[in-house]
Amino acid sequence: MISIKKYAAIDIGSNAMRLLITNIVEQVGKETQFNKSALIRVPIRLGQDAFTVGEITEENIDRMVDAMKAFKLLMKVYKVEQYMACATSAMREAYNGKEVAEIIKKKADIKIEIIDGKKEAAIIASSDLHQFIRTEQTYLYVDVGGGSTEFSLFSDGKMIASKSFKNGTVRLLNNMVNDIVWEEIEKWIKINTQEYDNITLIGSGGNINKIFKLSGKLQEKPLSYMYLNTQYQYLNSLTYEQRIAELALNTDRADVIIPALSIYLKAMKWSGATKIYVPKIGLSDGIVKAMYYGKI
Repeated sequence: MISIKKYAAIDIGSNAMRLLITNIVEQVGKETQFNKSALIRVPIRLGQDAFTVGEITEENIDRMVDAMKAFKLLMKVYKVEQYMACATSAMREAYNGKEVAEIIKKKADIKIEIIDGKKEAAIIASSDLHQFIRTEQTYLYVDVGGGSTEFSLFSDGKMIASKSFKNGTVRLLNNMVNDIVWEEIEKWIKINTQEYDNITLIGSGGNINKIFKLSGKLQEKPLSYMYLNTQYQYLNSLTYEQRIAELALNTDRADVIIPALSIYLKAMKWSGATKIYVPKIGLSDGIVKAMYYGKI
C-alpha cells in the first residue's frame, strides 16, 4: 500500500523567497520518502530594505503580494494539502514586518509565521541532516542566509550547541557586520569545538549549493578548504558582470556568493575543518519535514 501526500513550504529569506513543493511517499514497512516536486525561487531582496532603512518598502510589499498570489495558485494547481510559510531575519527586523504579514494574509490569503533564529536553526536541523551525520564524527553545520547565519555542532549523532548570528550575505554587502560580530562567531566556534578532533563542516544555503554544483562533484563527496579558498579568490578576481556572463550566475547570486564564501572559510579555519559536505537541504526542506512529523 502506497500513499502520496503533497506538502509545500514557503521560505521568505533576506535574499530571495522560495516555494518548495514536496511529494511525501508513504509505504508500509519502508522509510517515508520526501521527493521534491517543484522549487520556485523569486529574487526579492528584502534584506536590502530591512537592514538599511529598517522597513520593507512599498515596492517590495507589492512584489511580495504578487509572488504570494502566484505561490497560492501554484499550490492549488499542484493540489497541495498542507503548507507553511516562514519568514526569517529580514521580516524579523523590519519594523513593519508584522504589518506586511497582515497585508499578505489579506491580499494573498497566505499566513506567514515570522520565526526567530533559534527556531530557524531547529527547523533546518529537522531536515535530512541525520542522513549525513555519522555517530562517530563531529560536525559543524553552517547555514548562511542573507541576514543571519546559523551554526550547530553535532557530536555522537546529537546536537551539542546551536546559535544564530546577525551575519549574512546581504548585511556583509552593505558593510553592516562589524568586527565584534566576527569576534563573537570566532569565540563561539573555538569554545564549542575545542574538545573535538577532526571536525567536518556541513554547509547549506543557495551560495554553497551553487559552488558545489560548479565543482561537478558527486553529492556525497566533500569540497576541500583549499578548493573553497581558490574559488573565493577566483570569484573575487571577476567583476559582477563577468560572474553573470562566465559562470551563468543569477543577478542576485553574483554579488552575495563572495561574502557567503567568506563565512564558510572562516568557519572552517576557526573550527580546524579541512572539508565541507554540501547536502541538498535548507529551511524549506526542514519546514516540510517538521510539518509532517508534527514538530511545528
